[in-house]
Amino acid sequence: MEFLKGIKPSTFLSTHQEWHAFVEGLCEVLCPWPAKHKLSGKLLDDLRGDHHYYMFGRAIGVIAWLIIAKIIQEAFF
Repeated sequence: MEFLKGIKPSTFLSTHQEWHAFVEGLCEVLCPWPAKHKLSGKLLDDLRGDHHYYMFGRAIGVIAWLIIAKIIQEAFF
């Protein structure tokens, strides 16, 4: 696991830009409505600089939808 050397868990989501990118990705997947605003300015800068957090947020959103679907399946079918 040589590739994990130097990774500090304490730096994960440690800035507001990282949180912003993560939450934008998560909400983009969880929210069923189309976006009302175009990406621009500070938001776009946050997403460009921390794209991996944005993609992680999207992945967590997909996992959340799978869990929601399973709960609905178990509850109603």
